[in-house]
Amino acid sequence: MTEAATPDSAPAAGPAPRPRRGRPPAFDRDEALSAATRLFWERGYEATSVTDLTTAMGIRPGSLYAAFGDKRSLFEEVVRRYGHSPVGAFVGVALAEETGARAAFARILREAAAIYPDPSHPAGCLVISAATNITPQDAGVQALLRDLRNRNRQVFEDRLLAARQDGELPPGTDPKALAGYLATVIQGMSQQARDGATAEELGRVAELALRAWP
Repeated sequence: MTEAATPDSAPAAGPAPRPRRGRPPAFDRDEALSAATRLFWERGYEATSVTDLTTAMGIRPGSLYAAFGDKRSLFEEVVRRYGHSPVGAFVGVALAEETGARAAFARILREAAAIYPDPSHPAGCLVISAATNITPQDAGVQALLRDLRNRNRQVFEDRLLAARQDGELPPGTDPKALAGYLATVIQGMSQQARDGATAEELGRVAELALRAWP
């Protein structure tokens, strides 16, 4: 699940990139970031070494440090970029474009079922799966992604609260519990996709989850 605070992305993941001094990098930055994104997405932050990154990105370690700062700074830039991509922004787009709350969450669930197992990219959601098994010295990376997921859940809750106030949801609906339920289903769908679930299988999960709508 990705950030949902704006139509095309989530809130910024961490501080803006620090300006780098020296000569401009002699490589395609966008292509290098695409390679780094795929690697972090497939392996997670902890299991991805600087050597893995420089090999995949086609650059030397010095170029990585000069252009991106260090591994963590590179990862933070990857997360920001992912949040602006079609794969990473679909939650926020659905919430912005759909006028009804049920229509928005139905779209989110159905698109997650199609996007998470799509073979054109690593399975699941980078924000959900990239920070498992983090060592204590990298706990800040885990906190970064946890905060993004928690912000998503708060955005869900706010949308559901507004739906209850507008009469789209019954007065007795608990927006916090419903937001937690929907976030849990979406995160579970991401993991199921990583475990090999197909779009058809996840689609059935999405339709079943919608039956819980009050």
